[in-house]
Amino acid sequence: MKLDLNSIKKASENIKGIVRKTPIFYSSTLSSETGSNVYLKCENKQKTGAFKLRGAYNKIINLSEDEKARGVIASSAGNHAQGVAYAATKLGIKSTIFMPETAPQSKVNATRGYGAEVVQYGEVYDECYKKAVQIQKETKATFVHPFNDEEVMAGQGTIALEILEELPETDAIIVPIGGGGLISGIAVAAKAIKPDIKIIGVQPEIIASSKASLEKGKIVTLPGVKSLADGISVCTPGDIAFEYIKKYVDEIVTVSEDEIAYGIFHLVERGKLVCEGAGASTVAALLADKINMNGKNVVAVLSGGNVDIAILSKIIDRELILIQRRISFSVEIQDRVGQLEKIINTVVRLGGNVVKVMQDRNWSGKGLDYADVIFEIEVESERQAHKLMQAIKDRGYNVKVKYK
Repeated sequence: MKLDLNSIKKASENIKGIVRKTPIFYSSTLSSETGSNVYLKCENKQKTGAFKLRGAYNKIINLSEDEKARGVIASSAGNHAQGVAYAATKLGIKSTIFMPETAPQSKVNATRGYGAEVVQYGEVYDECYKKAVQIQKETKATFVHPFNDEEVMAGQGTIALEILEELPETDAIIVPIGGGGLISGIAVAAKAIKPDIKIIGVQPEIIASSKASLEKGKIVTLPGVKSLADGISVCTPGDIAFEYIKKYVDEIVTVSEDEIAYGIFHLVERGKLVCEGAGASTVAALLADKINMNGKNVVAVLSGGNVDIAILSKIIDRELILIQRRISFSVEIQDRVGQLEKIINTVVRLGGNVVKVMQDRNWSGKGLDYADVIFEIEVESERQAHKLMQAIKDRGYNVKVKYK
């Protein structure tokens, strides 16, 4: 096992001046809600938007001159692709990144923008990974693995050095876990500096391969399922990483898709931080009470912020509906001038914000003289929603809630 505190300290020197030392924020909101003293290590503020640059740069800078001349190859749907592309370009090395044809165009464009040659192949990651390995054998370029490489792990472990330098009183570090590279590096560094510190992994419950492997004491492969936390949706943990997980990781907990979505929403609204599903998984676990560290100092690693804007918009809309801050209801009104205005005035008077209004004039339960009007309204709280709809009912209208 080559990964140790010395190799991680060396990695810290290697990446200095290239990789950003990301901020650590104390969250009074999360601390109040969870009973722990919660700090957020914001790797979503890292260059390229995720922690992956740390490991990629450390791996590539350690290549021999002959290896550098042959270039590097990687396969990734997003964060690792961008990290390798950025690192290779900074070092003046050719990089070829294989990405699935289904990868978001924004991530493809970003990877090209960092200087890589992007080859899109296959519908899913496994297909593009196999193609990348085939081309690597033909070209003899160096394959930069996203997690199952000790030099990559050493780069990721520099996160722990930064945490314990700034917050030596840390009792636990909560880390997203997929293939195991990030948590391995963090765990080795943290345990070497502070042996009693807890290292807790978080993984989507629908594809918890690392948790299943740790519980069985051997590597387990699960069927591929796409989670909202796609960055840690890994069918099989790395065999090298798994040796460190067994030795240094105290526990792995899982979070549901709903919990991940709420973690993303909570960070946006209360923390003013944009995170992808994997990055928000640690906060999701805290909010869902999956981790009990009452009164302890806990650092949650926000591993990345590269979330698709369209997905983020859907999550926000969905969460507003679930907590009844966006409500949809229909009102049956007489189809005559001024009736719609009366209802809108009632909504506005009670502080509601009209998002959408759609009038169906084709037919109503009472005949052609009536119409159903569907409203979508934003409110400040569930209590305000009930008050608003009750006020409309009190004016004699038939109100039907469409969804909550």
